[in-house]
Amino acid sequence: MSAPILAIDGLSVAYGKVEAVRNVSLAIQPGSIVTVIGANGAGKTTLLNAAMGILPATGRVAFEGAALDRLGIEERVGLGLALVPERRELFGSMSVEDNLILGGFRTTAAERAQSLAQVFIRFPRLKERRTQLAGTLSGGERQMLAMGRALMGKPRLLMLDEPSLGLAPLIVRDIFEIIVSLRKTGVSILLVEQNARAALQVADHAYVMELGEITAQGPASQLAADPRIIESYLGLGGTA
Repeated sequence: MSAPILAIDGLSVAYGKVEAVRNVSLAIQPGSIVTVIGANGAGKTTLLNAAMGILPATGRVAFEGAALDRLGIEERVGLGLALVPERRELFGSMSVEDNLILGGFRTTAAERAQSLAQVFIRFPRLKERRTQLAGTLSGGERQMLAMGRALMGKPRLLMLDEPSLGLAPLIVRDIFEIIVSLRKTGVSILLVEQNARAALQVADHAYVMELGEITAQGPASQLAADPRIIESYLGLGGTA
């Protein structure tokens, strides 16, 4: 097995005296989809924000074997990490195209043009709405725009925080099909999801997070067949 593209070892994050993430370790192999499932408040978003450098943490985060501990957010982006946050954080008063162009701010004009063309091929709906203000988009379109903006920077690891949140089932299916298609281009994906059923269907490996700790891990197909996981996360529609 090749070396992980991202390795997190003994990561802990505290808000004051409250430890939101406790001694978490996980690894993502190149070109794979890894999911972290768990109920709301389990610490999943905190874990992603710490990996991106948004929150201070103890423990070790390494990208292709190189420690990231001393690197800021922009330096991590420069290495090839990208985070699509749960709230999507788009510029609502700017057009779809301008939001996308901002995502490629580190690249040359020629690279931005090429990336924009690729994003429009992957998300035809964004091309149709390229001049529309981001604030007027539907929830599904906003998620597509957030993902497209992250892809403009040509990331090698894409971290997605609850990409299905608040979306209709048909749109959720579309988003997960896009996630699978991204892996085929060589992008590694760390997927944080409450929709455990959908996440386990597309992931290679899965971790279960409860109250800030990893309580189970293994091949996604194996966890999907685990009676405890079925009872806790896959009953009645599979949205924990």
